[in-house]
Amino acid sequence: MSEKLPFTTPGPEPPRRRTTAWWSLIPAALLLAYFHAPSFTFGPEPSPSASSACRQVDPLLPTLTTSALSDLDRYLDTPKFRNETVARLSGAVQVPTESFDDYGTAEEDARWDKLYAFSDYLAKTFPKVHANLKLERVNKHALLYTWQGSDAALKPSVLMAHQDTVPVAPTTIDSWTYPPFSGAYDGQFVWGRGAMDCKNTLIGILESVELLLEADFAPKRTVVLSFGFDEEISGLRGAGHLAPVLIERYGKDGAAVVIDEGSGFDSQWGQVFALPGTAEKGYIDVEVVVRTPGGHSSIPPPHTGIGILSELVTKIEAAPYEPELIPGNPYLGKLQCGAGHAPSFPSKLRKLLPADETKVCKRKSDRLAKEAAKAGPAVKYLFTTSVATDIIEGGVKINALPERVRVVVNHRVNVGDSIETVKKHITEVIRPVADKYNLALDAFTSDPEKPSSIILKDNDKMLQPAPVTPTSVEGTTPYSILSGTTRALYGEEVVVSPGIMTGNTDTRYYWDLTKHIFRFAPGYDPESDEWKGIHTVDEKTSVKGHINTVKWFTSFLRNINEADLE
Repeated sequence: MSEKLPFTTPGPEPPRRRTTAWWSLIPAALLLAYFHAPSFTFGPEPSPSASSACRQVDPLLPTLTTSALSDLDRYLDTPKFRNETVARLSGAVQVPTESFDDYGTAEEDARWDKLYAFSDYLAKTFPKVHANLKLERVNKHALLYTWQGSDAALKPSVLMAHQDTVPVAPTTIDSWTYPPFSGAYDGQFVWGRGAMDCKNTLIGILESVELLLEADFAPKRTVVLSFGFDEEISGLRGAGHLAPVLIERYGKDGAAVVIDEGSGFDSQWGQVFALPGTAEKGYIDVEVVVRTPGGHSSIPPPHTGIGILSELVTKIEAAPYEPELIPGNPYLGKLQCGAGHAPSFPSKLRKLLPADETKVCKRKSDRLAKEAAKAGPAVKYLFTTSVATDIIEGGVKINALPERVRVVVNHRVNVGDSIETVKKHITEVIRPVADKYNLALDAFTSDPEKPSSIILKDNDKMLQPAPVTPTSVEGTTPYSILSGTTRALYGEEVVVSPGIMTGNTDTRYYWDLTKHIFRFAPGYDPESDEWKGIHTVDEKTSVKGHINTVKWFTSFLRNINEADLE
């Protein structure tokens, strides 16, 4: 993405001639140009050099085929398959697999054992998978399937999903169009908790493998299916145990590719983009505690601990992070793709795109990031560290001055920032308030809390921004295979671009397994609004999109099997 964007600059103005004969030729010249010019394009054209910075690969179809595999391709478009896949996904939704924040370990908390019903459902629904793949239970409920390839020298492909879902709040059940665990099908969508996040992906992966087995497909490259069970509560018990098993088995950087849930498709600037996630933001919760003397509230100080804490929250919210697009941030890649391929890409963004990507953030003020952020918060926070005060506690009784009050401030750390940057920033914001009220400031130490102080704490859920996945399409690369598979399914009018989400996935535990981690939801239905229901009322998934998920994984497994990556 370092190639220079062409900017047209006017040349020197030619000398003007004082003759009327010249002007008389203009109508004839325009008429001649009209008939002989190939076309006239009005408005900005995609930039050739931005296009080369976002080079698209040709559609990639498997070359090794059999009559059974050809039959499989046709079968995926039949009403029979549609009915069968609806039944399988609906059945999965009907098995509740909620995970709650207060769940304990898999060994000690019996509430996790409801997951046995889900794994039993999978065994019944996918008999060939369970007859031909090795299944290991890791930490009781994580499911690790291995489809052994014939060439042990090839690095395996790892496909991920999670079994658990966010809970359904009992107070919202009456607001659902269909009961949340009904798996209802209305002819277009399957409804229910987990239908979109992410039992559709898990079922789609297993359907793809089941169908390939039925077609007698035998991989050269080992395929690993890695299904955690607590992603919605940070994944420590599931993916946190699965990843070490795989790293020990295959070694550091021992997998060819990892694909997990993630971003999907987006229509912007007159162009449809496929956006496989190639990075993730970091994460840190900062607890801010204010300790002040207690006493009877009939003789209050000018500011109680709650008052001081309120001032701190105001100061924190008044010092937000600036948008910043560093080289490697996937959204910078999307801007390059937009400039190169989207017909309605904004001219102002085009002018601000750097000639040299490495210089994009060398300026004191990142004008490109600020301009891109005007698209709204959903875009802005793809390249801005977010700050949100989520929890506040203080006071235990009327008439008693609070002695300990606290807030918890959540940060999603931008690519290019770090946990250390966040700690330094919030410390600098809070220090003047501590000085103002003559309170000691204890920032991120392990010392016991002291009276008359402000304490800043972190916790063990800190996460640095993820390493950025390579997106080269020179030669055969995991990204080029993903891109070619996507364009073969959806057409060359779809532009594949690096993507990023504001949240995190189970891939946080897999960084050492491969550099090629993609967070991608490959099932696309342009008529669907299914994303609106994730983590809330009326979760649903498009059956058309789900069928495309199965098609995509079926093709990807065949394409990656044929690829010479090593």
